[in-house]
Amino acid sequence: MALFIGYLASAFLAASLVVSNAFKFRWYSLGGQVTFIIYGFMINAMPVVIANGILLVINIIQMVRLYQIQEAFDLVQISTHDELISCFIRRNKKEIESYFPEFAESNSGDKAFVTLRDLTVANLFIFRMKGEGEANVLINYTIPKYRDYKVGKFIFGQEKEKLLTQGVKKISYDKVSHAGHAKFLTLLGFTKLPDGKYERQLN
Repeated sequence: MALFIGYLASAFLAASLVVSNAFKFRWYSLGGQVTFIIYGFMINAMPVVIANGILLVINIIQMVRLYQIQEAFDLVQISTHDELISCFIRRNKKEIESYFPEFAESNSGDKAFVTLRDLTVANLFIFRMKGEGEANVLINYTIPKYRDYKVGKFIFGQEKEKLLTQGVKKISYDKVSHAGHAKFLTLLGFTKLPDGKYERQLN
């Protein structure tokens, strides 16, 4: 049993080193430190317990500070032909293709927005009006550093009035092939229809 706990602690530590999201890093580190403390008690290794106990306290302090940070969010509409869009897609091309494999390019009739977090471009959101009040999403991609669901909640929650003024009453995704993206949509209140489409009413 002690051997399993030791391997589990190591797995938490390894996972914390490969994630790019600060919140995930802290949570994986927390898991590693707690399991290392348990492991240390099981094998009677007090240096392991003490070292990870100190790291646990430091980590909890940093997590509290992280959750208390007040960030400034802005949803800014830009032209679909803006160079910022082509640059953003080019820099994140491989992952965007895994999340939105059907996307080729947008046209002049599409609507494009970028979400800024403390003036850093965190998200690209492009949709095409389809039917009465339906905004069909072409891209809603957030860079890994900011995948803590705050951007999605900001766009579809705090800033939904900006979308409503564009005539948007419903947000839809025709096809969702990425498991992580499907989880994201479910957590944001989207409903999966029998044909695989995801929808959420704004009003």
